[in-house]
Order: sequence, then C-alpha cells, then structure tokens
Amino acid sequence: METLNGIDCFVRSAEAGSFAEAARRLGLTPAAVGKNVAKLEAEMGVRLFLRSTRRLTLTEDGERFLAEVGDGLASIKAAVANMGSAAGRPAGTLKVSMGVTFGMDYMVPLLGEFLARYPGITPDWQFDNRQVDLIGQGFDAAIGGGFELPPGVIARELAPAHRVLVAAPHYLDGKPLVDKPEDLASYDGILIRSPQTGRIRSWPLRNRANEQKPVSLKTRMTLSDPGAACLAASLGLGIALVSLPHAATYLRDGRLLRLLPDWYVDGGSLCIYFPAQKILPAKTRVFIDFVVEHFRREKLMQSLSAL
Repeated sequence: METLNGIDCFVRSAEAGSFAEAARRLGLTPAAVGKNVAKLEAEMGVRLFLRSTRRLTLTEDGERFLAEVGDGLASIKAAVANMGSAAGRPAGTLKVSMGVTFGMDYMVPLLGEFLARYPGITPDWQFDNRQVDLIGQGFDAAIGGGFELPPGVIARELAPAHRVLVAAPHYLDGKPLVDKPEDLASYDGILIRSPQTGRIRSWPLRNRANEQKPVSLKTRMTLSDPGAACLAASLGLGIALVSLPHAATYLRDGRLLRLLPDWYVDGGSLCIYFPAQKILPAKTRVFIDFVVEHFRREKLMQSLSAL
C-alpha cells in the first residue's frame, strides 16, 4: 500500500507539475507528497523528477514510468477501494461537480434517498458552472451540458440541453406579440456569459423544420448564471434564453412563459461524466446508476426536451 501511495503521489505530481498542487488534489501536505515520491524513487533506484524551485520536470525514466502506470492506477485504486468498502457495500467520499442551479433544483433533493440507500458514502459535491478537470482535480463524476469530452472521460446522457426563450407574463403585457424570431429585436435581452470562455455565445434558433434564425435581442444585462437569468426574467426585466432544466420550475408555476414554442436552441445533451476505466469505484458506479435511473423514472428526458 505504501508503494501504491507513492505511485499515486508521483502521477498526481506529474499531472500538476508541482508537489504543492498534487498535495491539494490529494488532501496531503506538499512535504508528505515529496516524501512519498522520494521513497518511490529510492525503492525503484531511479530519479523520476528533475526538481527546481518553480516546477517539476519528468526525467526520461519518469516519462516512461508515467506512461506505463498512469492508465492502470485508477483501476488498481478502484479495486482496492471496492474490496475495502464497508461490509462489501459502496463506501467512501464521492466528489462530484455540478452547476449551481441544477444541483440545487435536481440533485440536492435526491440526497436523502441516496444516503438512505448507501449510508457508507459521504457526498463531497461542489457547485460550479465551469467545466472542471475531472481527472486532474480528482473528481469521481461531474454533471453538465455542452462540454467537450476530454480524453479519458466518458458520459451517459441524462436529458437534452435545449435552450428556450422565456419571459414573465407581466413583462409582455401591452407589448407587441412575439410571433416570429425577427420580433425579438425590439425586446430587452437577459444574456448569459459563459463561465468557461467569458464570451456571450451567439446561439442560432431552430424549429422542427430545421430552419435557423439568429437571436436578435437587445442587450439589457449580462449574467453568468442561468438561475440568475431565470430569476431576472421572472422579475419582468426582459427575455432570457436559458436551458429547460433551469427554466422548468418557473414554467411549471407560471412565473415564466415560453416564447416562440416552435423554436429552440440545440445545446447538446445534459450528461453525467466520469473517468473511463475498466473498474469504477463502487461509490461512483452506484451514483451514476442512481442518477440515470432517477431521470428515467421521472421521465425527465422527455419533459426537458423543447420538442
């Protein structure tokens, strides 16, 4: 087990480029990470890193060793964790990243049922609208939409990530009817800035006939969170283009109305992401199955589709 800890510290340090960052990801001190790597080097009789005050650099032996052990380490750790689970049941800390509003609306309400079924699992859920480095930051899984699939990561689809135009009923009172996309040009827009790129993405609207039109709203304000955009729209401050998972609660209780119901933006899919490895830790596997089953049982794939 000591050798496995040393290999884990070595791989994390190679990925991060420093003992300090590896220590943060592993929950250890930089001194402990450096000591574990030094023990591994002494045991193997080779130097794995060239050390400087600014950065770690892999030696030729280090590069070769990383290539040989990197892919297998996750499977070995998963197998050890699964064997060590309490009474053979899934156990351990479950580190998951998800968007703020999505997590509050869809995932936190599931905590009671999930913990009752798997009492040995301790959720460590982080709410962030930005895409995380799933493997590099040590996450077991992440939930989000519109992400590019990085190497070593696979996904299971939960629902479409369709975006729709919404506004408060009182905002529309006394205003001309929005009957076609071109009518949007005279309305205030509540735009969303991407946390990943810092840009406001220009989404094309499409209809069932696959015709496309631009979104031509006037910029009234720019927000970085879709939940905040829904709230601002419900206050009558303009029209927002938001994903259905975020707008669904507002649409159900009437605080928002959907405009141009034949038009939507195809934002890809809402997915649960996890590392691609032969043996998933039991805690990760049961969490993925639990979430997928919940979306299937509640028919959220259908209800969150704009079509």
